[in-house]
Amino acid sequence: MDIATILSNYRHVAIVGLSDKHDRASHAVARYLMHAGFTIYPVNPSVSSVLGHECWPSLSAIPAEKRKLIEIVDIFRKPQEVPAIVDEAIAIGAKVIWMQLGITNEAAAEKARQAGLEVVQNRCISVEHHRLEP
Repeated sequence: MDIATILSNYRHVAIVGLSDKHDRASHAVARYLMHAGFTIYPVNPSVSSVLGHECWPSLSAIPAEKRKLIEIVDIFRKPQEVPAIVDEAIAIGAKVIWMQLGITNEAAAEKARQAGLEVVQNRCISVEHHRLEP
């Protein structure tokens, strides 16, 4: 599945590492995704809410009724933290692992692929979505 197909078929995005600081890339991406009609699920153990949305400490801490809706797990964390996030994404039934610009972890990506997830590495989800806009 290519990026265009992912972004046109899936609309529910958990953003792992979403910051409440306005100058952070994760904050700008979340605002963009919301404006573009995506539903976001903030994940950050240090923040209680971001952009008017409750924030959870982990993917598995998101209530089951919301967790089951998550299709894309967008990661704003260090590459060494990606494997644990991939494990959680697999466990909750996500469809896509998306590692933001500058983030790659080939072993975690392969594990996600083996579990049937699509994987995007080292790309910004908002930039890719914007490219698809007419």
